[in-house]
Amino acid sequence: MEIMDRRIRQALATILWLTIAGCTSHIKEDRSEPTHFDGLVSPAANELKIDFLSFYHDWEGVPYRLGGNNQYGIDCSAFVQLAYLNTVKLRLPRTTKLQVKVGQQVEYDDAQVGDLAFFKTSPSVRHVGVYLGQKRFMHASTSKGVVISRLDNPYWASTFWHFRRVYSPPELD
Repeated sequence: MEIMDRRIRQALATILWLTIAGCTSHIKEDRSEPTHFDGLVSPAANELKIDFLSFYHDWEGVPYRLGGNNQYGIDCSAFVQLAYLNTVKLRLPRTTKLQVKVGQQVEYDDAQVGDLAFFKTSPSVRHVGVYLGQKRFMHASTSKGVVISRLDNPYWASTFWHFRRVYSPPELD
């Protein structure tokens, strides 16, 4: 029963996301670049993206709060930590400082759905989000709360640091 409820929630979240994407330019998906692993479109990769988007929809708009880890306020590393725990069933460290030490660095052009996107937003401040493909990532923004942003946005492009892969990609079907 619990599995069925989760699948229904995922389907509704996907339908809602597609409806919003059709009406909102800042979330609109660029279909010229498919979600892929090793150059091949994978149903498993698409399912992973749907899982992350389902998680995102439960948190969309939650305000940013340094040190926060709940629906009243959350910071970027807590959002990433919870996204991974709920979506990939993988425990990540709590802070960006520790998250940047897990997994392996990935080249920009090799980024895959679920990779962590790291940014240097000032000389001593780091930011993290989860890559969704098509140059988009979900994160807890200090100014907008939990949102999906574009890597090619001038601000994020200028502060981008690197990607890290902290999990194994799903097997190709």
